[in-house]
Amino acid sequence: MEAPDCMYRGEALSIPPSAPTPKHSLYLSNLDDQNFLRFSIKYLYLFNKSLNLDLLKSSLARVLVDYYPLAGRLRTVDHHKLEVDCNGQGALFAEAFTHTTLHQLLESSKTPNKSWKKFLYKVEAHTFVDVPPLVVQVTRLGCGGMILCTAINHCVCDGIGTSQFLHAWAQLTKKPEAELTIMPFHWRHVLKPRHPAEVKFRHAGYTAPNPTPQVDLLKFIQSQPLVATSFTLTPSHVLRLKKECVPSLKCTSFETVAAHTWRSWIRSVGQSLPSKLTVKLLFSVNVRRTVDLPQGYYGNGFLLACAESSVEDLVDSNLRHGVKLVQEAKARLKEEEYVRSMVDLLEDKTVKTDLSTSLVISQWSRLGLEEVDFGEGKPLHMGPLTSDIYCLFLPVAGDANAVRVLLSVPETMVERFQYQMMRQSREENEENGFF
Repeated sequence: MEAPDCMYRGEALSIPPSAPTPKHSLYLSNLDDQNFLRFSIKYLYLFNKSLNLDLLKSSLARVLVDYYPLAGRLRTVDHHKLEVDCNGQGALFAEAFTHTTLHQLLESSKTPNKSWKKFLYKVEAHTFVDVPPLVVQVTRLGCGGMILCTAINHCVCDGIGTSQFLHAWAQLTKKPEAELTIMPFHWRHVLKPRHPAEVKFRHAGYTAPNPTPQVDLLKFIQSQPLVATSFTLTPSHVLRLKKECVPSLKCTSFETVAAHTWRSWIRSVGQSLPSKLTVKLLFSVNVRRTVDLPQGYYGNGFLLACAESSVEDLVDSNLRHGVKLVQEAKARLKEEEYVRSMVDLLEDKTVKTDLSTSLVISQWSRLGLEEVDFGEGKPLHMGPLTSDIYCLFLPVAGDANAVRVLLSVPETMVERFQYQMMRQSREENEENGFF
């Protein structure tokens, strides 16, 4: 469904903090300041009932007193390093109206389309650095519902950090005089690199400058029209996948679904990949406990774990092979020395995330994003504004044990990818006589 145009109520407003805030430069760690993260995390929420916009703006101004770096602006120092100028300039807030209904949006919400970009105010900016760290658009619907779209700079917050901020904003919307349940911890010096750097391990998720990959799968995929695909894996589907690994290998739902998605993705590319080619799975792992980050740390406290396999081993082996590789990659990021080594590696700004033959998975299904309640109930839908070549694991409303897998693939891959992702469900139905 093509989304209708939004009718804006005047110009977007700047919402500064409601009280004086510290004015200083905020150092961003090497985990924050990766080229890979130079974008905004864009969430779309659908709420059954619209909220009072003056109340939302007032509570946003209040929460920005505590989260004042989000009211600042990014800037570049020393030619490449980013930092936040905490100047209290404010978040951008746009108000709009559209004639579509919640029912129409929910019907089409399983696979977001490009027209949904209309629900987020477009900032005219020369570069990523010029975009305010926080942009909000609230769109009232003809049926009385509300769309809330937020764009939060990924160099300032990770997924856990954005969830922490949104819950804080919601809390102050419901109880303006309340103290925040979790106070934000701003300082990123806890993740400063060592001098001299001590890169003691091989970090397969990163590559040296100007590599010449044997096969550039990323380039191949981006050269074609992309189609958003979405799969809801029920608890019974996940359990069936797990049964391929037990009893010899105990595994979590994430490990199982990640390995299954990786194998399905590579299988669906077709026969063009050399059998000995090394392919990678990069997935986010929270390292807050590993390096003992303070409570309330909302900066980037995750790293990309990297599982590697040859094409033939991944596509020809049972699921246990991929799951074991995912577990080994996760285990490495439980070692503080390994994490510190990676932080030191990223001090070299020529080092880049190796995306040439990699599937990247980001887990949104355990962040509490779907629990955000501004006072009129939890959202009917929470998800990304658009779909991309990066794979998202999303929460399923009303079923905490299900997971929705969202990923854009080339048109030529769609049918094969759908077959590979859902073949277990199809086989189960055949066994039960449903086909």
